[in-house]
Amino acid sequence: MDKNAPVVSKSAVLVGIQLPKVNTQELESSLQELARLVTTLGYSVVGQVTQKRSSDRSASILGEGKLKELAEWTGGPGKIAAVFERKLSKAALKWKSEENNDENDPVAEEEPDNDSPRLAAEDLEQSRLLDEMKGAAQIVIVDTDLSPSQIRNLESASGVTVLDRTGVIIEIFSRHARTRAARLQVEIARLTYVAPRIRETSGGEDRQGGGVGGKGAGESSLELDRRRIRDRIKELKTELASIGNEHQTRRARREQEICVALVGYTNAGKSSLMRALTGSEVLVADQLFATLDTTIRPLYPETRPKVLMSDTVGFIKKLPHDLVASFKSTLDEALNASLLLFVVDASDPSFRSQLEVTQNVLAEVGATDVPRLLILNKRDRLDDEQALALKAEFPEAVMISTRDQSDLSRLRSKILSYFESSMIDEDIFVPFTAQGVIGEIRAKMRVLGESYDGNGATLKVRAAPEIIAQIRKRLVEE
Repeated sequence: MDKNAPVVSKSAVLVGIQLPKVNTQELESSLQELARLVTTLGYSVVGQVTQKRSSDRSASILGEGKLKELAEWTGGPGKIAAVFERKLSKAALKWKSEENNDENDPVAEEEPDNDSPRLAAEDLEQSRLLDEMKGAAQIVIVDTDLSPSQIRNLESASGVTVLDRTGVIIEIFSRHARTRAARLQVEIARLTYVAPRIRETSGGEDRQGGGVGGKGAGESSLELDRRRIRDRIKELKTELASIGNEHQTRRARREQEICVALVGYTNAGKSSLMRALTGSEVLVADQLFATLDTTIRPLYPETRPKVLMSDTVGFIKKLPHDLVASFKSTLDEALNASLLLFVVDASDPSFRSQLEVTQNVLAEVGATDVPRLLILNKRDRLDDEQALALKAEFPEAVMISTRDQSDLSRLRSKILSYFESSMIDEDIFVPFTAQGVIGEIRAKMRVLGESYDGNGATLKVRAAPEIIAQIRKRLVEE
């Protein structure tokens, strides 16, 4: 079975918690993003339950009333099953019996209020739709990280599987990882996430007895499973480190080459821009985290000196720290880049907060001092008034559409002029006896002119001072 193929569609209900420092707009934006994540997994969103809470650390995340509302979507019991049943005293049992008798007494029933207003037509329609969807959701997705006990309590009340935001993101990453390095990175993050969430099962008794007299306990199945996970994570990290060394070796070979890294929020259009600037067959898909593996291609048509473009993994709000840590070797492309292109979807009203997320994640890997250029992408989705407002707000940014060739040419010129601003023009004499030097000059520098005499060639070049110094050193040595 192809793990990249979408799963059979399941119905999902989303749960959002509005904490004191979160406004309604931020909550809705986060839930919309979660809905896109869930859709990327192949689920269909049938509804959502939200609640204002002072904290997200309560045992069930939701209050009793909202648990019942959630259960209407899933067909669950609407309450958390007790881990153990508490025995009542005889007096308590007698009191409870009398209370039930009072509730069943027909005299105690309230008469219907004939003066109460009837439901409006739209309320009736909404109620009818809710009845039709009752019990339809097969999975609950919560827009925050959950503890193992919170997951257990929500599953008890809803009667279906519960995933938190981190679980959804890791699942998407595991399906989209293609290279060996990406698969290792995702597996490390997945196991780190799963380890504390392993449930105790019926096999949870001690695997072996104690010593003499049966005292002491052996290793339980839960402890054994966790130890196996720790050992597996250690193996994966060792394997990933060897791949990281290979990447570092290749990166060292490119040290003298100019590299531009595309960074930004997931689905901002980085891969589309990469394809447009390099002419390469980079995967372009309208889904979150379509790209997990770093792709490096030269700017096309090729320039002298050569400019390499690298497409990196996209970022997202609440990106799990374990994933950031796992993908550090991938994000090192940004750390070692000569220039960062911050790509944002200018048509998305929340792109400013997305830009902040990108900056925060890059700060985690230490890429705060790398020069950067803001790219306001998807200009074709803006009207004239919106475009003018953004130009005024971000005067240094480059506004483009990857579908407009003139925009791409303008961006290309901007990139080249940035690097040329730190270059110098010099004449270098290369004797005919120097083997391979002219080829290296043509590969690493822009040749503005050349002339020949009986002893060799004089090349007028434009390049970074350190590159010119390296060539002159080599000529002296030869």
